[in-house]
Amino acid sequence: MAEESPEKYQLAGLDVRERGFSRPVVFEHTEIGYRAILRYETTTIVTEPQSSQAAALRELIHLLQGQGYTQLRSQLSFQQGMYQGSQHPWIEYPDPPRGSSRGLLAKVRRWFEGRGVAP
Repeated sequence: MAEESPEKYQLAGLDVRERGFSRPVVFEHTEIGYRAILRYETTTIVTEPQSSQAAALRELIHLLQGQGYTQLRSQLSFQQGMYQGSQHPWIEYPDPPRGSSRGLLAKVRRWFEGRGVAP
């Protein structure tokens, strides 16, 4: 059975609807590694077990970016079960390269392209 790690990170960024969020990431220690778990609104995202907590966090970032989350950054908030406040720096994860269009215009363009209608 998995047990929760005493280390937790805070993860912040923009969700797929470009709304800001900040949520804790917890890690489960399993027999074969660590899983990162993020609960956001009605969604729970769980990574496959990774060799370390750092690898599990990187996998979580990769999964979120693949779903359209942007401007992601993390900060160690609990270490050895003790609250760390803002003692640790935020680590920023660059967004993967995308087309030159962003925001609402890009969403409208993708919607039209998906319907086969020129904008």
